Amino acid sequence: MYKRILLKISGEALAGKAGVGIDHDTVERVVSQLVELHKSGKEIAVVVGGGNFWRGRQGTNMDRVTADHMGMLATIMNALALQDAIEKHGVQTRVQTALSIPSVAEPYILRKALRHFECGRIVIFACGTGNPYFSTDSGAALRAAEIKADVLLMAKNVDGLYDSDPKINPKAKKFDRISYMEVVNKGLHLMDITSITMCMENNVPIIAFGLNTENGLVRAANGENVGTIIN
Repeated sequence: MYKRILLKISGEALAGKAGVGIDHDTVERVVSQLVELHKSGKEIAVVVGGGNFWRGRQGTNMDRVTADHMGMLATIMNALALQDAIEKHGVQTRVQTALSIPSVAEPYILRKALRHFECGRIVIFACGTGNPYFSTDSGAALRAAEIKADVLLMAKNVDGLYDSDPKINPKAKKFDRISYMEVVNKGLHLMDITSITMCMENNVPIIAFGLNTENGLVRAANGENVGTIIN
């Protein structure tokens, strides 16, 4: 059982089968589970990506810093969409951004985020770390360490972590449990090395689970045997 959880969800996941934009059915499926967990008394934070609108690596002919900043701005659109969907369920939500955009969201301030938890609000963190050259996975690992999350939940498009791509290799082996260093040494594509290292150094366990698994988010947050545990 985990009291304070941080969910990392990619922008691509919010796009659903379309691959771009926001699929409202997918958003509602995620939000309904977040609301259920909130009602059970859990403190919830979310870090959202922006790949359904823009990924920094798309800017192959652009300055890397510019392309990464565009990706950070894309995360704000997803964060606001999640906020709107959650508040339609009657749950108060705050969006905090690592870039200063005060007309649409609060700046990220750790003490304010912790106060929001005390007040029963869900907090959505946008813009990753606020720095270019860092992924939103790094942002999730950093925020999880800062807020002292009990677990980092990684929503994936498969039902856990495999030794190869199960969509390509039908014999791919799924790991039920694996260490941080094994993920790094085996070159498994869970998150970048910076993120894994940060979780390892701060003792933040990770659960990789399938977003499309029936009630997967609730089950993972409640400590059920779902997905892959990395610790």
